Amino acid sequence: MPIMDALPDMKRELKFFPAKNENPKKLTADQIRQFNEKGYIFPLDVFTAAEVETNRAYFDRIMEMAKEAGLNSYSINGWHPTCRGIYDLALEDRILDYVQDLLGENLICTMTHYFCKEPGDTKQVTWHQDASYWPLTPSKVVTVWLAIDDADEENSAMKVIPGSHLQGQIPFEHSTVEENNVLGQSVHQAEDYGECPVAFEMKAGQISMHTDLLLHGSDPNTSNRRRCGLTLRYFPPEVRGRDPKQGSGIVCRGGDSENYWQHIPRPEGDQIRRI
Repeated sequence: MPIMDALPDMKRELKFFPAKNENPKKLTADQIRQFNEKGYIFPLDVFTAAEVETNRAYFDRIMEMAKEAGLNSYSINGWHPTCRGIYDLALEDRILDYVQDLLGENLICTMTHYFCKEPGDTKQVTWHQDASYWPLTPSKVVTVWLAIDDADEENSAMKVIPGSHLQGQIPFEHSTVEENNVLGQSVHQAEDYGECPVAFEMKAGQISMHTDLLLHGSDPNTSNRRRCGLTLRYFPPEVRGRDPKQGSGIVCRGGDSENYWQHIPRPEGDQIRRI
């Protein structure tokens, strides 16, 4: 049975809000137009080759911590309040400059997640819209996907359905055991809602950006190469969570004039966070 809302107890405004910026500092007018029409932009250069190695070594160390604690390769989810390295990546100015051209000068980050597909990983991420999962309104979240490793179709690069973000919220079903899904929702016949799928093939150190209503997913990684990426989710401070009084997040740039979002301080080191 198709489901229209995973959060029926929360009134949300789920529609696409086009980016409007006549004087972008990093993106071109064509890139902003593509974001509005297709729902995404990629690839965008951020980190140098040396910084790529630093980012990868950091993830390897955090992943080893997770495995020693009995956690899997998808478990590093929402660790920015306890891991300085993730927190600092969320505050990387070169990333924020791109995001600011889409969302404005005030930026909040409340969600981070490493998606690491090990070689031979049989799990998939079925077609879904991020906004269907999140207790946030309105749907103005932009996801940055930072490539920790090179990503291509062979090792399960993320795929998107261009234009699907213009359909509003799309009906989904709870994923079955047989689907072996990393997440819990599945949109079927995804290509009915937009254009042919596009794979986000990127080099490590590059980023993509997509809106929270864009259909996307990834196949099992049948290759002998790992494919890891860090998602960083940003939105303007007028977005609200389930609690009507306040929420907590990293105030990455600018501020919140209404003081709804309480700033998370920078952690001193790196510790596992169990949610």
